[in-house]
Amino acid sequence: MGGIGRERDVSLQSGRCVADALNKAGLTAVAADVRPDKLDILRDQTIDLFFPVLHGEWGEDGRLQQIMQDRALVYAGSGPAASSLGFDKMASKKAFVEAGVAVPPAVTPDPAVGLDRLEADLADFADKYVIKPIRQGSSVGVSIVAGPRQAAAVARRALDEFGDCMIERFVPGREVTVGILGAEPLPIIEIRAKSAFYDYHAKYIDEQTEFLFDTIKDAAVVANIQSAALDCFDAIGCRHFARVDFILSDEEITYALEVNTIPGFTNHSLLPKAAQKAGMSMSDLCLRISKAALADAHRQPKADPSIDDNKM
Repeated sequence: MGGIGRERDVSLQSGRCVADALNKAGLTAVAADVRPDKLDILRDQTIDLFFPVLHGEWGEDGRLQQIMQDRALVYAGSGPAASSLGFDKMASKKAFVEAGVAVPPAVTPDPAVGLDRLEADLADFADKYVIKPIRQGSSVGVSIVAGPRQAAAVARRALDEFGDCMIERFVPGREVTVGILGAEPLPIIEIRAKSAFYDYHAKYIDEQTEFLFDTIKDAAVVANIQSAALDCFDAIGCRHFARVDFILSDEEITYALEVNTIPGFTNHSLLPKAAQKAGMSMSDLCLRISKAALADAHRQPKADPSIDDNKM
């Protein structure tokens, strides 16, 4: 847990929750706060399984997964390629389209283009826009704005702060999410935030955000959303667990937004809530993920403790 990304504090919360859940399940879990220069825990030969609960930069984008894979360690969650692809919102959007899943149209602004030119380019693209960093999670840096002038200005600030961004056409509708456990979709959650949208504050701080089940009454729509979630999961190449976010438009079209390869495990988090709806406690959820990872272990060669993590 921990890491170096902007979601470090959330990761520490998630990590403590997972460690507590695994200990309650009868396993011996050790919580380790890791960074690229602090990976001694990976040398501990008494550990049978690593359970990464790092969100955002370095911990979720495939770099930590590559280190563990190079050391042939057994770990839960998606591998380096899937993690990297899932973390890149534009690349994953392309993968969703290739899998036949609808996505909101999006463009990436050229940092060299001035505000006036960008504003002109956006004039015919949409009336309302969602500006997002391409490689962040937990809605870090996300803004919803109206009009091409404001969209251009916000995109410019995002480029300056994050180094990249995408400008997505705003799709009005209901925000829903589907947790995936193994190869099975969990119950759909509809998210109703009191703020303008489900931002970082609504996710982790605001106690008024509503997480609702069984709000979609049409069984065919439910089946379509869950099928799309599995398609996205497979398109990225995920394993063991993930969460897929959607907008269900006013026309009941399911638009995929992103796959979270390491979703939150805090008390506010959606994967544990969906698991609870399906009859699983946090301990049940973490134990099932752990067993799935261990079941894959026979495909991996024995770890080489001589590898120097700091050179990766």
